[in-house]
Amino acid sequence: MNASSATPHAPARRNPGPSWGYRFLRAADRVLPERIYKPLRALGTLIAMTRMPAERRHSREYLSIVLGRRPAWREVFRHFFAFEEMLMDRLRVAGGRDYRTTFGPDTADFKAWLEHGGRVLIGSFHVGASDLQGCQIGGYEHLAVRIVRQRVGNSHDTDKLAERFGERLKFIWINEPQEALYALKVAADSSAAIVMHCDRVEFSARTAAFEFLGARRLFPVTIYNLALIFNRPVILAVGMPSGPAAAVLHASPRFDPVEGEPRAAAMRRAHAHFQAFLGRLEALLHSDPWQWFNFIPLNPVAEGAAAGGQGGENR
Repeated sequence: MNASSATPHAPARRNPGPSWGYRFLRAADRVLPERIYKPLRALGTLIAMTRMPAERRHSREYLSIVLGRRPAWREVFRHFFAFEEMLMDRLRVAGGRDYRTTFGPDTADFKAWLEHGGRVLIGSFHVGASDLQGCQIGGYEHLAVRIVRQRVGNSHDTDKLAERFGERLKFIWINEPQEALYALKVAADSSAAIVMHCDRVEFSARTAAFEFLGARRLFPVTIYNLALIFNRPVILAVGMPSGPAAAVLHASPRFDPVEGEPRAAAMRRAHAHFQAFLGRLEALLHSDPWQWFNFIPLNPVAEGAAAGGQGGENR
């Protein structure tokens, strides 16, 4: 078994919608003008939204916090439709369309990696165009990228993106936790960059508390433990839409392991690095609240742990 082809047991989870839904969206996109197709997508989003009560509840919870008030019904719909439009962009890129990325401030370290490559760990979030930009990295011919993901059913967009970028872009499926460490070890021994999400705690054995959206919330810090184990730098990044088929990439400075540094000191630096980027992410979400694409409960509030991980890691 290798990291790029490991096949977990049949997935227990799947994306919402019928198995043919993504193919239908792509087919309609080829034949319908946008002035007709976009209202139809909005209608489809509305129908789907009525059938997802749990997701609606989680959307209202998040929007209530980020907006500072109870969201109107149309604002919950806007949140769902923003996600649908991001998905549509992914399907279009998978089909060969261009998607333009510009760079926000303080992205020098990320741009240097894009130019020169290297064995870096890229941490991202379910925010805006982040998943799409992670896949686009596979379009750089001198870069090899491995993206850590959970395999779910009805993932036509992911499959097609992988097909488009070929050998340069592969997925590491971690549905089975016992397979995850082995798969990551294989990838880490290669020259490929590894991209992983840093916002959902469900598959992380190590978490710490950070200030985010008005509370000390738990986030996974696995990426920093891997950085110390495999001696790889960490860069955090998200992409925010900036217009039709365009997004701005926001990235952190590099976090670099230091040879001989005690682990506790290294993790204090790591937590400060993560907290600084969470502050930037929160500011981005306040300016465009619809781009948080976790339609699940918000990161749990940590009881008795100090912000920024001062209370140590939870396992």
